Amino acid sequence: MSITITTWNVNSLKVRQPQVLDFLKETENSILCLQELKMQEADIDASAFKEIGYTLDAFGQKTYNGVATILRDPLTFLPDEEVRNIPGFEDPQSRLLAATVRVGCERLRVINGYFPNGETVESEKFPYKLSWLEALAEWLPSQLEQYPNLVLLGDFNIAPEDRDVWDPESWAESVLCTPKAREAFQRLIDLGLTDSFRAFEQPEKSYSWWDYRMMAFRRNRGLRIDHILISKALVSKNLGVEIHKKVRGNERPSDHAPVTLTLDL
Repeated sequence: MSITITTWNVNSLKVRQPQVLDFLKETENSILCLQELKMQEADIDASAFKEIGYTLDAFGQKTYNGVATILRDPLTFLPDEEVRNIPGFEDPQSRLLAATVRVGCERLRVINGYFPNGETVESEKFPYKLSWLEALAEWLPSQLEQYPNLVLLGDFNIAPEDRDVWDPESWAESVLCTPKAREAFQRLIDLGLTDSFRAFEQPEKSYSWWDYRMMAFRRNRGLRIDHILISKALVSKNLGVEIHKKVRGNERPSDHAPVTLTLDL
């Protein structure tokens, strides 16, 4: 059974819900994970998704953050297996939603995260970013043990390598590229996860985020900071990963493009 799993930081679902619905209609995505909803759950029009055959599970927050996982029928969430935020890590921000999805006879663990940006390396938000990443790395082994089929995806706010950055030299000390952030990303890989995008030869200068300023998208001055990491059991089932760059060219777009993984489950 072939399924598609997409991660997309929509930078306000309130503003971009019509674009999200259009994307689902065009792609018939199996699982869509959204970040940066900037909405509370009660304010999301879940019925609009239901009308086109999707079930929405959201962990929202007023004005900031927020994540949602959306399933195409007949996929279903397994009850009582949802986790909101990293267990044991006290956090007032809505940044992580873990759910188990029934895909035919298989169970698929989908961990959808809006990773902290960190602002600047001098900011008090940068230690929070590193602490959040450390807590995630400490929690994940238990998840991998419980769920062999696991996907960790979202806006990581980390460009793992220089080839993921349009100008590595100018971005070298940013919170998205700093060695500490990259070390934290590598720690996730060392747990037994694989960057699904890098499992294949990819075009040079493949990015998922472009600043709104300085005509960055038109000049393709971007970064690859939206990732889909997969467990060892899924590596042989990876059929390919696509960045939907054209979506970034929409009117009033998010500054991120959707990234889609296709799996043979």
